[in-house]
Amino acid sequence: MKFVIISHVRHLKNNNKYFGYAPYVREMNIWLKYADKIIVVAPLSEGDPTAIDLAYTHFNISFKKTLSFNLTGVGEVVLTILKLPLIFWKIFWAMKTADHIHLRCPGNMGLIGCFVQVLFPNKIKTAKYAGNWDSKSKQSWSYRLQKWILSNTFLTRNMQVLVYGDWGNQSKNIKSFFTATYSESEKISFDKADFKNGIKFVFVGSLVAGKKPLYAVKLIMALLKNGHNVTLDLYGEGLERDSLENYIQRNKLEKYVILKGNQNKETLKAAYQKSHFVILPSKSEGWPKAIAEGMFWGCVPIATKVSCVPYMLDSDKRGVLLEMDLNKDIEQIENLIINQNSFLKKSQLATEWSRSFTTDVFENEIAKLMIK
Repeated sequence: MKFVIISHVRHLKNNNKYFGYAPYVREMNIWLKYADKIIVVAPLSEGDPTAIDLAYTHFNISFKKTLSFNLTGVGEVVLTILKLPLIFWKIFWAMKTADHIHLRCPGNMGLIGCFVQVLFPNKIKTAKYAGNWDSKSKQSWSYRLQKWILSNTFLTRNMQVLVYGDWGNQSKNIKSFFTATYSESEKISFDKADFKNGIKFVFVGSLVAGKKPLYAVKLIMALLKNGHNVTLDLYGEGLERDSLENYIQRNKLEKYVILKGNQNKETLKAAYQKSHFVILPSKSEGWPKAIAEGMFWGCVPIATKVSCVPYMLDSDKRGVLLEMDLNKDIEQIENLIINQNSFLKKSQLATEWSRSFTTDVFENEIAKLMIK
């Protein structure tokens, strides 16, 4: 089977290997087990991989490099118009040779792929929509357009669209799905440390405005002011790092809030195991892996009511749904700190739920999509 991937993910070529964002590549390597030849159509550059990059493991992979583009300004729109014919052409010819077309959405490449796939109604296709599928959420016009095309069974034929959450009243090609990080063999028993020696919080994600890492810091600062022995480790990099460092210094939080930078899977795994809570006050998510990963290791999740997060937390039975009101959110968290039995119950429920979504289960579901 010739498997063609259309993706906006930026890739690196190093020593004749192709690298990309590790969680994405880790998932794709499972898909690729069921294909003989892989063609990736995506942005590509030369460079050294970082701690959050991972290589594709397939033996027969070729790359069709495309120009990166965006639609954020007038100048960029003009440049994009000039680039589109070549990008369209590369995607068209890759799809023409494919036995299975796979789109990664939402994204700029996914948007073009949505249009081009209409020309191949008889080919087997899948799309992974990794963003928020909630029709009531505020989203950019390009995201809404991708969702409309993917849901339209006249334009989009012979395709299964994998989305996070169960939204009801969907077209027949929409399939509720999930993702996973850990295997069945990693479901080892563990004991969460009590609160006597401190309460550990962890944030894992890009340090960008949309993830709201500053709100996580403000939660910790408020808990400290209320007399709680708490610390926060933030894993990730991004444009907000400098402002976070300045905020931490101004408020003398250096002992309590630590910026850890980008780290690999094993380092994050150890961080979850040592932490009591995982925080993600994000504006928008698909299936937030940091939340699912933390829950796997008994962290009680503290997250916003976006996308399928309320489903993941079973409203508030498995965690804390943020109101994004500091006083109200502190009250929710303090209730768990004061009543450790309530914390332990949520921790247990979080673990049980997350451990039902392992990479083994994920691979079984992928096999059903790939083997016809």
